[in-house]
Amino acid sequence: MRYYLLLLFTFFSCLVTAQQTDVVDFKRIKANIMHRGYENVVTGRIFIDFQIKKKTDTIFLDAINTRVRDWHLYSEDSKEPDYRAKIFNSDNKIFIIHNFKKNKKYKLHLDYGMTPKKALYFTEKENSNQIWTQGQGKYTSNWLPSIDDMNDKIEFDLNITYDKDYTVIANGKLTEKQNNESTITWHYDMQQPMSSYLVALVIGKYNKKEINSKSGIPIHLYYYLEDSAKVEPTYRYTKQMFDFLEDEIGVAYPWQNYKQVPVKDFLYSGMENTSCTIFSDDFMIDEVGFVDKNYVNVNAHELAHHWFGDLVTETSGIHHWLQEGFATYYALLAERDIFGDDYYYWQLYQYLKELAAQEQAEQSTALLDPKSSSTTFYKKGAWVLHVLREKVGDKAFKTAVKHYLNKYAYGNVETNDFISEVEKASKMDLSNFVQVWLKNKALPINEMTNALQSNETSAFLLTIEEHPYLTTYRTDDDDNYIPSSLVTQLPDGFYPIQVSVLKEALSKPDYPTYNDLAKEAFASKNLHLRQALALNMADIPEDFQQDYETLLKDQSYVTIEAALYNLWANFPRKRNEYLEQTQSVFGFNDYNVRTLWLTLALATPEFQTDKKQDFFEELVSYTSPKLPFSLRQNAFGYLSSIGVFNEDALKHLIEASKHHNWRFKSFAKSLLEKLSEDDRYQSIISNLQK
Repeated sequence: MRYYLLLLFTFFSCLVTAQQTDVVDFKRIKANIMHRGYENVVTGRIFIDFQIKKKTDTIFLDAINTRVRDWHLYSEDSKEPDYRAKIFNSDNKIFIIHNFKKNKKYKLHLDYGMTPKKALYFTEKENSNQIWTQGQGKYTSNWLPSIDDMNDKIEFDLNITYDKDYTVIANGKLTEKQNNESTITWHYDMQQPMSSYLVALVIGKYNKKEINSKSGIPIHLYYYLEDSAKVEPTYRYTKQMFDFLEDEIGVAYPWQNYKQVPVKDFLYSGMENTSCTIFSDDFMIDEVGFVDKNYVNVNAHELAHHWFGDLVTETSGIHHWLQEGFATYYALLAERDIFGDDYYYWQLYQYLKELAAQEQAEQSTALLDPKSSSTTFYKKGAWVLHVLREKVGDKAFKTAVKHYLNKYAYGNVETNDFISEVEKASKMDLSNFVQVWLKNKALPINEMTNALQSNETSAFLLTIEEHPYLTTYRTDDDDNYIPSSLVTQLPDGFYPIQVSVLKEALSKPDYPTYNDLAKEAFASKNLHLRQALALNMADIPEDFQQDYETLLKDQSYVTIEAALYNLWANFPRKRNEYLEQTQSVFGFNDYNVRTLWLTLALATPEFQTDKKQDFFEELVSYTSPKLPFSLRQNAFGYLSSIGVFNEDALKHLIEASKHHNWRFKSFAKSLLEKLSEDDRYQSIISNLQK
């Protein structure tokens, strides 16, 4: 028996390395899913339709640590299960063994149970709980038996049963809500096929706002019950961007509807699950937060993916830029439609600086290297499309994109598929372009800088890199400044131009008109220009104290945070006044202003001495697992800065060191190691970890 099992495992290993898509085509997976309360347990029954392309005796499903409870295999010409079929369940796959006939259709019914270790996340909120998925990569098989290969497009229809007090959201159209005794079964119909990594599920307590695109597509904007005031600033420009992309791309939005759902402690900014974008609730912002941290770019990026990534999907990581480069480029075009040409070229300029820094660090790779960084796939990919469009012209470019999407709709693509369409539309040979931009790891800096010269803002920013704006000035025989040789005002134009000159001025306090330029910036109504003062004038001259104090009233949480700290540090006698003025400001969802305020209040001996313990306990309360990890990290960081932790904070830090977000987990582990070396905390931490 031992030798038989060894041979069996060897056979299965060989099978897995083969391309199963050549053998079988999975058409549809209908899943009835039930979650057991708030436990990290999934049980379900799936109905799988598939067609055999080549005669074989074994096919498989990807399924991580799955317990198969019952199953039946049916052929298309039989209503009775075929009991000759066998199933072998390994740690990460379910093998179905049968004499499968070429071109024949089959159905598999499978009852299963899983305890996912990734891909399906259970998070706790203050007044509720959430369950959400993140399947990009090859992770959906951790909670739903499926096919991890992105080259096998499948129609996924989910029926989810859960507590009736919660909302369930998934891919596709909600066709029915079936009321049970204490639960509701939500029926979602997808209609079109997609790769398994795009399967989405969210369970939580939500309201939603419904709007429609110009073409009639329903757009569902979900939000927490307590966040009604954040809906407009968070989802601002959504309809405009949707309508723009449909028109610009020239291909109708290819799915039944579009949903956007914020979740707590998401792994990334957003994820373009087909018809159901999931994004970090850190982007749920109020009117003030919009200035510094808004959802516009992420919104546009994930929406663009519904054509580039969801409709047409890369065959492998070599062609990843076909998804991320295209989504970055079309998101930038959507922002250009909102904010204008100067904004568009300013972003391209910033992409260039990031790419150049990567090259200077000797970390550049070719765009067709599957191990390239996000900077390469996203930013260089967007640059490639900008330059290519300039090269072949608008008409040829848009024609090529339209043909490319229509030809490969609901299929998989490689770079040559796109380039071929551009060559046909433009009647140009692009082999040299492909070599320089896609296959060569060196950055075409000269071509990129030349492309930026067509815009005043980007051309100006490039110029002052080599030729500072505040150049050497002249004096007369009496050593008086010659006014015509001095810069006395900030230049006109898009605000990044003014910010760049202001930053230069702030680095040159001896420049004769330094005061004039700073005063002009303080008097400006442009929040970005005033923010530059808060972020770049840490040492505040007394002459500017009153001007600087006005920054505390700006409608910008970044500005208020920086101004509060700098004023507190520069003018000790007025600390109480600054703290009283900002006592009711909390800031973003990470409470950037409030956590700083609590720390400064604790560090100011004479400020509200009777409330010190309350301030400390409030800061500790923000380390709770029920709160967003961004807020928790701020609280942990400030507790570390004042060097005081209580048992609750340490307990929460130990929990944080096991968090599913690797960046937060890494931060928590590092801080925990540091505190474990502190005599005050060693024994407490040791006891808590037992």
